[in-house]
Amino acid sequence: MDYKLKTEEMCRLTVEEFRASEKLRLTVVLDNVRSMNNIGSIFRTSDAFRVEHIALCGITATPPHREIHKTALGAEESVEWSYHEGCEECIRGLKERGYRVYAVEQTHESISVECVNAPMCECVGGVAIVLGNELEGVQERLLPLCDGCLEIPQFGTKHSLNVSCAAAIVIWELYKAMKL
Repeated sequence: MDYKLKTEEMCRLTVEEFRASEKLRLTVVLDNVRSMNNIGSIFRTSDAFRVEHIALCGITATPPHREIHKTALGAEESVEWSYHEGCEECIRGLKERGYRVYAVEQTHESISVECVNAPMCECVGGVAIVLGNELEGVQERLLPLCDGCLEIPQFGTKHSLNVSCAAAIVIWELYKAMKL
């Protein structure tokens, strides 16, 4: 009979081992994300796929915070993060370091996240994705700073997903394209 794995059977890394391990060359940029539960969830997803960094911008809250910890469950301790007052400076800095930057946003020229492939991810620094505010999305003025936009196909009545759900989908697709 099949049974759920016990924690010790999963061979998970310690925080120290995680910090020393090879990372997915991916930075997640959060542009004015309001909900600390969403921020914590994104930390947790980033830990699961060994994302190298999270950049918290604008009004996005920073650890340590009880509300972030509720959903991060300690991932805020393992995943490196930084705070940036403005998202523009963050994106410009990533591009100067050779990153390819994609906004997760619906535009006339956005590419379906299903179409992400290895050549799109090949660059000197790595790849960065910009995820926006729960109500407004990625700020319009940031789009020209990005190398393109990625869109998640949707088939219902709503035009968007929760930002932490969108982050999980896009990180998974990038993980598959980039592979550690």
